[in-house]
Amino acid sequence: MSTALVTDLTIFVLALLVGVEVIGKVPATLHTPLMSAANSIHGIVLVGALLIGVTADNAVGYILAFVAAFFAAANVVGGYVVTGRMLKMFRRKTVPPQPAPEAPVGTVGASDRDRPAANGRPA
Repeated sequence: MSTALVTDLTIFVLALLVGVEVIGKVPATLHTPLMSAANSIHGIVLVGALLIGVTADNAVGYILAFVAAFFAAANVVGGYVVTGRMLKMFRRKTVPPQPAPEAPVGTVGASDRDRPAANGRPA
C-alpha cells in the first residue's frame, strides 16, 4: 500500500468517527429537522460521484462512482421525503363544511306561514 492511500483511509476513518460522534450528540427532537435539511447537501456528493465516474479508468473507479452516486441520490431523495412529511404535520387540517341543520318536524318555518291553511286562510 502506498503512503497516500494509507493517509486517505486514515482521514476517511477519522471523519467517519467524528461524524458518528457529532450526530450522536444531537437531541432526538432536533435530529429530523436538521438532517432532512442537511441531506440536500448530498447533491454535492452526487456531483463528486459523477466526476469520479467520468475520470475513472478502471472497474474499481466505476464501481465506486456507482455506489457513491446511488447512496448520494438516495440520501437526497430521502431528505426531501422526510422534509415533506415533517411539513405535512404542521398543516392545518381542513374541516369539511357542515350541512345546514334541518328544522325539526312540527316547527313553523317561513314556508309554513306563507302556505294557506286547510280552510283557505293563511296561518
